[in-house]
Amino acid sequence: MSGASAAIPRPGRTKAFLRLVMIEHSVFALPFAYIASLTAMFQLDRDVHWGRLLLVTVCMVGLRTFAMAVNRIIDREIDARNPRTANRELVTGAVSVRHAWTGALIALVVFLGAAALLNPLCLALAPVAVVPMVVYPYGKRFTNFPQAILGLAQAMGPVGGWLAVTGSWSWDAVILGLAVGIWIGGFDLIYACQDVETDREIGVMSVPARFGIPAAIHAARVCHALTTALLAWYALATDAGAFFWLGLLIVAAAFLYEHTIVRPHDLSRVNRAFFSVNGFIGIALFVCALLDLVVRGLTV
Repeated sequence: MSGASAAIPRPGRTKAFLRLVMIEHSVFALPFAYIASLTAMFQLDRDVHWGRLLLVTVCMVGLRTFAMAVNRIIDREIDARNPRTANRELVTGAVSVRHAWTGALIALVVFLGAAALLNPLCLALAPVAVVPMVVYPYGKRFTNFPQAILGLAQAMGPVGGWLAVTGSWSWDAVILGLAVGIWIGGFDLIYACQDVETDREIGVMSVPARFGIPAAIHAARVCHALTTALLAWYALATDAGAFFWLGLLIVAAAFLYEHTIVRPHDLSRVNRAFFSVNGFIGIALFVCALLDLVVRGLTV
């Protein structure tokens, strides 16, 4: 087998790589990039530019795939020492470090290529989006607040989605980006509560490990209250209509439900809160935002 062909992941390895990066979790951030992009299109000329929307999708999935792969590579020794993560593909050998790096670099090239096709500003700012993706997995080694780095990384999605359409800066997109970053940082606080004992034992830093599970849960509640307030600010800033406000009510109800089923002394339903509720939040708000824009005149 030649060196060139050996570098191309086989179908089984590709499937294992997609499991490694949890490709289906793109549903968390992608809807918010769509909301920003479609709102920008509405303000620009009220037409949906499908080519740009496709490139936004490619950028988002490419960057997230790169980030997840790098995260898993950097954290593989920590994952091996944590019973919850000891069956991850890089730990079990289902994916080798070499093939993980191959997939990560392919995803990065795809992201940069799509950014270049969008406009010069997107390409120029693309490296800025990459930096927090690489810094985040190291964050748990030097700060008790790695979720803040994760939030910063996730906040770039809506900002990038708006830039992809207009090629210019928008503070409205920043408001939406902050809402997304604080939302995802908040539910990562909840998710990290599962690993408190192991994190303390092996020296991984986090809010739950440093301040305890009750403090982390309370901080997550504050984050989600701020998210709701920022989404309301975004709605006001963009003159959103009734359907968007309906979506915001649904999001607020989902947050209340999430914090009803996850309590400091009962983490048994963390996975339901993390995967089901948060996936629902992104999709529900996107559907309502899209309906709102169509009702107000967006041509699909």
